[in-house]
Amino acid sequence: MPMHQSVLYAEAIDSLRIKADGIYIDCTFGRGGHSTGILKQLGDNGKLLAFDRDIEAIGSSEAICLSTDKRFTLHHGCFADLAEVSARCGYTGKVDGILLDLGVSSPQLDNAERGFSFLRDGPLDMRMDINRGPTAAEYLEQVEEHALARVLFEYGEERFARRIAKAIVERRQQQPLRTTLQLAKLIEDSVPFKDKHKHPATRTFQAIRIEINQELEQVKTVLRQAVQVLAPGGRLVVIAFHSLEDRIVKRFIRDESGLKHNPGKLPVKQQDIARGQLKKVGKSIRAGTEELRTNPRARSAIMRVAEKI
Repeated sequence: MPMHQSVLYAEAIDSLRIKADGIYIDCTFGRGGHSTGILKQLGDNGKLLAFDRDIEAIGSSEAICLSTDKRFTLHHGCFADLAEVSARCGYTGKVDGILLDLGVSSPQLDNAERGFSFLRDGPLDMRMDINRGPTAAEYLEQVEEHALARVLFEYGEERFARRIAKAIVERRQQQPLRTTLQLAKLIEDSVPFKDKHKHPATRTFQAIRIEINQELEQVKTVLRQAVQVLAPGGRLVVIAFHSLEDRIVKRFIRDESGLKHNPGKLPVKQQDIARGQLKKVGKSIRAGTEELRTNPRARSAIMRVAEKI
């Protein structure tokens, strides 16, 4: 296995059903764990296109090492650019497998300077692409209290969303929040009850990160585009790490696996019924006991697989 321990590594590679001369896309390169696994099974005529919007991933030693492989192309940008970049490569409708490993990578969490972790002190950034968009600190300086409460409730499923939003707005009137530990301490002081098994800042940090990176919208966009890009028989493999992402993936596969019609056209005839373009493959997959022992991050991962009809 690659040095960087990708979650559900073997299961993802197996689910892609890699053909030696196939075309594959890794939408979340990270540190190249899954990409390396795909390349190992490709022949000389196979192709792998990978995406990452994190400049640190693009400049990582793993990316530099793979850059000498003529079968491999790494695109610096969001995976919501999937359709556009695939078209430029001439891959539309020809791709044999697409892999999405969603969420924050371990290197991002481990680097305090990125601001993703409430356990390490660093600047309140949280951007996947450090060259684009407002930082978490800038977002918290200008967001209205009711809008922040909505984000914390919807994206963090935080039951104390209003209380935390109010505390953040009151605090910024005196002094802006600049660091991760400042925000984590404020949240800890704001909530009346604490979960024994979860830090009180967990949900708020998740919600703010999702909002400033537009993560859920990006997932919805790339799933729609994946159907266009895949060849018939091509596989879509998605690994999600929290219920919001997984719910989107599950519903998308369900909706694209059934019959659809426009109820405005009555009576509904057989020729008016549109069929989805995917079929669900097997049941959802979770990490086994051995992986959970060596990689605790895998405990929340859930993988779903679909195939283009």
